[in-house]
Parts: sequence; structure tokens; C-alpha cells
Amino acid sequence: MSITHTSFGVITPEHDHAVFNERAVRGAAGMLFVFGFSGWLVALNTGDFSLLRAFGATFMIDMFLRLFAGQRFTPSLLIADFFVRKQRPEWVDAKPKQTAWAIGLVMVIIACFMMGWLGMRDEVVLALCGVCMTFLFAEAAFGFCAGCWLHTRFAKEKPQLCSGDVCHYEPGKTK
Repeated sequence: MSITHTSFGVITPEHDHAVFNERAVRGAAGMLFVFGFSGWLVALNTGDFSLLRAFGATFMIDMFLRLFAGQRFTPSLLIADFFVRKQRPEWVDAKPKQTAWAIGLVMVIIACFMMGWLGMRDEVVLALCGVCMTFLFAEAAFGFCAGCWLHTRFAKEKPQLCSGDVCHYEPGKTK
């Protein structure tokens, strides 16, 4: 199977538009969640934000690379790709992921700015980071991508391929 890498996503023989392997995306979200949630718990329980700051920097670099360099240069996606390489890919449209990852990048920039230059109260930083952790967990555990959901609701061109086929599946209706 020949896959062509584009600036954002891949083109497969079955698809004429950019897609991502949802299995790898969910795996990467799970890895980032474990790191981020660990830092969040340490910060919550001890007031030490150093691990959460390290996660913030890692997450920011990861989202930046996903958006501007491509998945071939994104550590979390490369690791996840390795672990799911023997599983059948579940292809999803790239555009909704682009929206989701842009939201993630904005959130982490704001959180890091709040922790650093603004010196905001711990509770505010933990709340924003908690929202981010919730999004990562929902993606990893349930395949629910909040940014993709927003994209689907507001984009002019609706996605063709969604995680779990939520673009087309209606519970209770059979084909």
C-alpha cells in the first residue's frame, strides 16, 4: 500500500484527500494524556508545576510540529504509528484534526503564558489544563475529538470520514 505524505496528513490509494490513521492519533493522545495528567496531579497535590510546565512545552512542540511540519516529524505520532503498525488503519479526514490541533496549540500557549509571564493563580491554570486533559482523555479513551466535533458543526465542507463513522451513523437505524 502506497501512502503519500502531504504537508498535513497522508493520501492513501483509497482516498483522494488528506487523512490520518485514527488509531495512531488516539495512541498519541493517550501518551500525551498520561504525561499531562501526571503533571496536573502533581501540581494539584503539591503545588509544584515543574512537571506540568514540562508537559506544556512538550505538548506545544508536538502540536506545532503536527500543524506545521507534518506527522513524519511529530514524536508522539511516530511512536503511536510504531505501536499500531500491525493494525488495520482507521482513516479519518485531516481537516477536522487540523482544527482540533490548532485549538490544542492555542490552549497550551495560553496555559503556558498564564503560568509564566502572567503568573496567574494556580487554580486558573489547573482549570485550563484540566479542560485540555479532558479533551485528551476523550480522544484516547472514547475516540471523541472535541475539535473535530466543532469542525463538523461549523465547517462549510463536512468531513467524509470520521472516527467511529459518526459522520454517517445514526444510532438505532439499520442500513
